[in-house]
Amino acid sequence: MAKLGSARTAGSWVDTGGRTVVAVTDEKTAAEVKKAGAEAKVVPYSMNVLKSAAGTLSSAPKVPGTAWAMDYRNNRVLVEADSSVSTAGWSAMTKVAKGIGASVEMQRTQGKFTTRINGAQPILSTGGRCSAGFNVTNGQDDFILTAGHCGPVGSIWFANNQGDQQLGKTVSDNFPGSDFSLVQYASGSAGDGADVVAIGNGSGVTITGLADAAVGEKVFRSGSTSGLHDGEVTALDATVNYPEGTVTGLIQTTVCAEPGDSGGPLFANGIALGVTSGGSGDCTAGGTTFFQPLTKALSALNVKLLVAPKTAASPAPSASAAGAAAAGAATPGTSAPATNTTSGATTLASRLTDPRNVGPGLLVIAGSLIALVATRWIRAEQDRKAFQRHYTTMWG
Repeated sequence: MAKLGSARTAGSWVDTGGRTVVAVTDEKTAAEVKKAGAEAKVVPYSMNVLKSAAGTLSSAPKVPGTAWAMDYRNNRVLVEADSSVSTAGWSAMTKVAKGIGASVEMQRTQGKFTTRINGAQPILSTGGRCSAGFNVTNGQDDFILTAGHCGPVGSIWFANNQGDQQLGKTVSDNFPGSDFSLVQYASGSAGDGADVVAIGNGSGVTITGLADAAVGEKVFRSGSTSGLHDGEVTALDATVNYPEGTVTGLIQTTVCAEPGDSGGPLFANGIALGVTSGGSGDCTAGGTTFFQPLTKALSALNVKLLVAPKTAASPAPSASAAGAAAAGAATPGTSAPATNTTSGATTLASRLTDPRNVGPGLLVIAGSLIALVATRWIRAEQDRKAFQRHYTTMWG
């Protein structure tokens, strides 16, 4: 698509049959796309037009509770306003959209766009509860990569709500603007199971690679509150105006999320894609969830993802394979046990109480036990309502 140029194309996506579809602006370009082996769809607006529209929206006064992204399949920039946006705010955004033209569509959405304090395995601090996303390393020390809105540099994180199992400290954060941060392990190491993410019921998925998400791709998100859920990537390069500030460059999906899922991992076929940023709705009614792309975060932080080593028996999938997966054909990835797999002399209980080993690497291995404690703590209806009231600025 890069060879064709942004003046003749307008994005691509994966259809339900797993074929790549490229939006083009003329029949000549369509013929070139078909010759290359992909499907083509002729549309009225080029990527240049869509980017110009998004740029105009970004330059306009910010209205908290609004979000926009390039909807490649429908060849438009879709602007959404949640229930917190006033009549005046809606009118202001509508005026900007009308000034841009028919390439922009306005739409109201239920709930509120909020960051999601809390993920695949719980990490807690005095500022709230978040998720371990993926384990990463700079070659010397290991870190948890999670959402940036979870806490500023200096935040101390624990494995339980008693505060007696310290995981580490936030050493780098980026929010708003982007939404990622690094929590350095107190022990310096992620430990065993660093390449596994928990999906509930004592099960995990082995992470074997890294890729950018593709529109139309079926994806999975795991979180300590709502567990494993799937959905579809609907747009890329999304902008969300949270109450705390604007975040750009996000992945927009139909995956649901709830309080307790922030920072949690987004993946498909064992390929890591992003970490949970925020959204609207819940896992009963459904909703929209946005994710920080992992490739951008890793590049900015100068760290590498900890993945399973390649073996002759089970080679790691290529990054390109993830983007080509049909919406109905993708799976979370290769299953891995969330139980202690080391020698019998080392019990699960003893490892949980060893401060050198506590962390998402271990928490994935011991997933069912930790998840049970955390879920009971947050899921009791009275506590859940109190939690939501306390964090109303971060959860709608």
